[in-house]
Amino acid sequence: MSAQGLRATLAAALVALFASFTSAHEFKLEALMNSFVKIDGGEAHFVIRVPIYLFKSVRFPVKGVEIDAAKSGDALERAAAALQRDVTIFEDGRPLTAATAVARPALPSDRSFERYVEAVHPVAEPLPADTRIVIDQGYVDAHLTYAIRSPDSVFTVKTTAGPELGDYLKMAIRYLPLNGDARAMVITSQSGPMALNPSRFGTMIGFIKLGVAHILTGFDHLLFLLCLVIPLRGLRQILAIVTTFTVAHSITLIGSAFGIAPTGAWFPPFVEMMIALSIVYMGLENIIGVDLRRRLVLTGMFGLVHGFGFSYGLQEQLQFAGSHLLVSLFSFNVGIEVGQILVLCAMIPALALVRRYVLVGRLGTIILSAIVAHTAWHWMSERWDALTKVPWPSPDWDAVVMAARWIALLLIAGGVVSYVARQLRLGEINEHAAGADD
Repeated sequence: MSAQGLRATLAAALVALFASFTSAHEFKLEALMNSFVKIDGGEAHFVIRVPIYLFKSVRFPVKGVEIDAAKSGDALERAAAALQRDVTIFEDGRPLTAATAVARPALPSDRSFERYVEAVHPVAEPLPADTRIVIDQGYVDAHLTYAIRSPDSVFTVKTTAGPELGDYLKMAIRYLPLNGDARAMVITSQSGPMALNPSRFGTMIGFIKLGVAHILTGFDHLLFLLCLVIPLRGLRQILAIVTTFTVAHSITLIGSAFGIAPTGAWFPPFVEMMIALSIVYMGLENIIGVDLRRRLVLTGMFGLVHGFGFSYGLQEQLQFAGSHLLVSLFSFNVGIEVGQILVLCAMIPALALVRRYVLVGRLGTIILSAIVAHTAWHWMSERWDALTKVPWPSPDWDAVVMAARWIALLLIAGGVVSYVARQLRLGEINEHAAGADD
């Protein structure tokens, strides 16, 4: 065989191997564990369905390509033990130990986990003798019972199953309390302990931390803050701008949480693109020259857009707020402001040092702003490309109503901005800023 023929043969073999691997493991790219946690007097019932291929340490007996259900007793006991190691339920911070645990295999076509009553009863029943489950295509259903001190305790769930899969392995939980409304959430091994019925204080602390983490890891929001304060010199200027930004993004953040934000696949990429545009614009304005009255208005407008961006970080976490929606909204916003203050406390002294010793005077402002605007320009181009690939909505009555709501909010935001301008006497600030630049 010639060298060219050998290379072609090897390439074909590699392609075939990769194709077979992808075909065999495609269904494993995202896995779901479906579960219920029901509080019933002095007991907590945990019913869960897990894809059988996740039990790597458990070897089920087989007949050909099918599981030998009649001889799977020992394997099911090991699977139940593995579940107790990988999924922990806490009562008021105390890990619970299962008093009883039963398990059985289930067919992929089994729909019993759509409701708790339909899921819990079949687990204890023997599998019909004619049931045929192909290896790696079935499930293990398990029912674990825990003794609890009080149905009013705070119950928490943590999963460490499949850590190598990260967020691709999700665990859906439907929490059924003895008193109160049922709720649902989705966690992963990356989530850590998550409270099923969090206390008001626990919700507050958790969402404050979430808000701080969100702003500290939101690099586009941090660059926008940097652009806002690069040309500012006095505390009153910074206070005016940052207060306007805070009020504006709080309005859209809260509005989004209550479902009055636009919906559709187009809106998130639109918001992300507009956030990048806000950074580019502020950077260019810093280069051309800043009028603080105009900047105050634009900060309010762009702040509304950034509020939508903050809301996306909140929406996925509201499932963990329990019955404390308002507490979670307020706390998340407080966390954002705390993180924002921390950033500014580090950013402003650093800017002062850079402007004094490295990039002095007006030229320093231009260079810093150009670097930030250049970075944001690349983000904007990428996000515009993503936006052009999603369908835009057709105008309808609901869209008109939504637009009217946001026009009303814009008017409110404008009133707030005017009030801040009067209170902080921005006319004097603007004259001072102009004198400083000259």
